[in-house]
This record gives sequence, structure tokens and C-alpha cells, in this order.
Amino acid sequence: MSGTGRRRRTSSGGAGRTRLTRRGRILAWGGGVASVVVLGVAGVGAWVYNDLDNNIKSADVDDKIGGDRPENLSPGSKNILVVGSDSRDGANAEYGKDLDTMQSDTLMVLHVPANRKWAAVVSFPRDSWVEIPVCDKGDGSNSTLHRAKINEAFAIGGTSGEVAGAAACSIKTVEANTGLRIDHFMSVDFQGFKGMVDALDGIEVCPEQAIRSKKARLDMAAGCQTVEGEKALGYVRVRYGVGDGSDIGRIGRQQEFMNALAEKAQDKLTNPKALYGFLGSATKSLTTDPDLAGIKPLYALASELKGIPSDRLSFLTVPNYPREADVPTDRANVVWQYPQATDLFTALAKDREVDKKQLEADAENPVYASSVRVRVLNGTGVSGRAATVAEKLGRAGLGVAGTGNAPQDADRTTVTYPAGLEKQAAALAARLPGVRATQASNAAAGVVTLVLGKDLDPDDIR
Repeated sequence: MSGTGRRRRTSSGGAGRTRLTRRGRILAWGGGVASVVVLGVAGVGAWVYNDLDNNIKSADVDDKIGGDRPENLSPGSKNILVVGSDSRDGANAEYGKDLDTMQSDTLMVLHVPANRKWAAVVSFPRDSWVEIPVCDKGDGSNSTLHRAKINEAFAIGGTSGEVAGAAACSIKTVEANTGLRIDHFMSVDFQGFKGMVDALDGIEVCPEQAIRSKKARLDMAAGCQTVEGEKALGYVRVRYGVGDGSDIGRIGRQQEFMNALAEKAQDKLTNPKALYGFLGSATKSLTTDPDLAGIKPLYALASELKGIPSDRLSFLTVPNYPREADVPTDRANVVWQYPQATDLFTALAKDREVDKKQLEADAENPVYASSVRVRVLNGTGVSGRAATVAEKLGRAGLGVAGTGNAPQDADRTTVTYPAGLEKQAAALAARLPGVRATQASNAAAGVVTLVLGKDLDPDDIR
């Protein structure tokens, strides 16, 4: 059956609105805090420059990621992973209980194309239910392959408290589930965020409803007001008790708030003392890979973003739907929508600009994974391969109608379907790199048939 008839979460949280330009949006979140950090740096003295430069921490992740990574299909482009770090250490300890590892509240990828004429920022809901690969935990052990919320990757890799491990596991997870090659990363800490807001004397937000949340330590009346310090942090973190309580709604609020922060920074930071306070907090909150760890590379990134026309900047969220549609008992997570998610990732991997309106239109009627019934046939000649793939598809929520051996070995993997199952077949094929579904007159009725070829690595199935 199709994906109609179930109620979907909306991205509107009803929490507030800010008056922002699209350029402010890309400057704030697209380059992480980086683009805001470099505003005005050229006007400060050399000693201040060196002081700020030394604030930015570096973490080398290459050894922890390993060599089994996606191919770079668009030389000259950049994919930058941006993580909002919710560590419970030190001053952040008051924001969570029973959490002894690093946490991430925000996860996104900034894609800067080779021609620098457009850009896209893709947000990943932290409740995305994805496959977490084996990661080095930093304590002498490795995690196991399993499915969980995408933000768990940061916590797993950060078991020992090191940003490098946390970032490496997040990079591995994003690469494994998207096929995108991540070139750089930035991690932004909570405490630096508060200092940035306070240096600007707060940011105005306009919640349409009162917000009261013990978890976010937030009690706000409805209406426009300026927030700073703990209240500003609570506003961008709050989830429950506002709107529909979803992470999708929180993403919208975070985007709006950071837009406002970027614009106010550009307008207000003319006073050297305020500028230094803002840049000091911002740079102290940043940890990046070695190639981005400094004012010069961050300034270069910001310069590239500033040259992009405002009508060529896209802010996207991975198409998704509530996992409850596939697993009725799970009301807490979302799953990515196929083939739309694959279409998005493929476009960016090949450095093609994404039409946001078309992406959203295509995602209006999702095909739930549970509506896809698939028969898996082994054409690889490798014993047990059909069972392995069937188990993986089952964990992803698809219905497995059966397994068996193909009539003969196959060099290439194929997906075939009978009339009426076009959408289900496309949703399955989108999880298999390089595979397209075709209609077959002799296809088994009521199911999509997957014949495993020698070209398919089961680890590449999404």
C-alpha cells in the first residue's frame, strides 16, 4: 500500500519567529559558528588575532575513521559536518542527568560546490533511526553495528570524553547512511554559544505560545522578548512542551535563532570590547579538524559563503516520517524517506543543486518501509547472503516475504516488480547503490523481487 492515511509531524513548532535573511541563515549555521567568528577579525590587533586563533581546538579524526569511506565524486566541493555539542562535563553538567558521555543536539552537513555559486545545508533530525557502524569508543573497545538514533554516534565515539572520537563516529555514521564523503567537521559547545549571545546583549524571539519545560530549564511567556544566557540556551534546546514536541520543530527554532544571531552580530559588533567578547566565546566553543583549526581557514570559508547569491542558498532537512508508521510502539523516532533521501544525497555527492520545493513536494506522500514486501534471492554464489541481506532489510523496517536462491548467478543486482508496486520498488532500490527498479511481466504478484548480484556489498545497503 502507499504511504497515505497516517498523520505526519509538521516542521512548525509554533515557538517563535525571527525576521531574517537567507544570507544570515547560511552564515550562521551553514559555516557553523565559523562565518560569524570571522566577522570583524581583520580589524583587530595582531595580539588579539593570535589569541583568538589559539582558542580554536583541533582534533585529528583520520585514524579513527578508517579507510572504508565513500568515494569523492565531486573534486573541488566540500562537505562539512557541523555538530552542536551537548557535553555534560564541567559547566554543562547541569543540563542532564545520568549521562556520562558527550552528546549532540544538532547535526548537519554544509555542502559547498566546486563552482562556489550555490550552497546547501542539510539538517539531520537527532531522532533519525539509522544504522550506527562499528566505532572506536576510545576506551580500548569498539561498539557493535546496530540501529539507534543518529546522535548516539557522537556519544559512542565520545565515551572517553575526546571530541576526536565523537566526531569520527558521527562522520562514519553520516557517510555510511548517506554515501557522502565528509571533508571537514566542526563541533560547537553549549557554553560558547551562551557567551556569544550574551556579548550581543541577547536575541529577540517571539514565541506564539508560553513555553514551560523542566528538561530545558525554561519558563517563557508568549510574545516577543529578548533572551540571553540560560534562557537563550533553553530556547534552542527545548523540545517537549512546545509545538508538536518533535525534533523537527526544534530544528526550525534553532535555524531561526541562529539566523537572528548572525544578523545581530553583523549589525552590533562595531565596539572592540563587545567584538572581542563575542569572538572569544565563539572561538573557545569551536573544535575542528586540523585543516580548519584557525582564523585563516575559517575566514576563507566565510569568504566563499559570502560570495554566494542569496537566492542560491538552500536549507534542507532529510525527508523523513515518524517511525511509528512502521513500528507502532515507537513514537520517539523518525526514519528517512526513500527514494527522496537517496535523491538528495546523490545530488550533493555529484555536486548538483537541489530544488528544495521539488524535494518537499516529492516527500508529501511517503512510502513507509513496512509497506514494502520484498523477496530476496541469492545470485552471488555466496552461501547465506540472502539471509544476511534479508535480516538487514528487516531491521530497516521492510517486510521480508521470503528468501531463496536465484535460478542462476548474477553479476549485477536487480529489483523487479509487478504492475502497481512502482513506488514500493523505487523505495527499495533507493537503498541499494546503483540499482534501479524495473517492471517485469513475470514478476511475482504482491512482492518486489530483489536478486542479489556479485556487485552488491551488504554493508552498502541503507
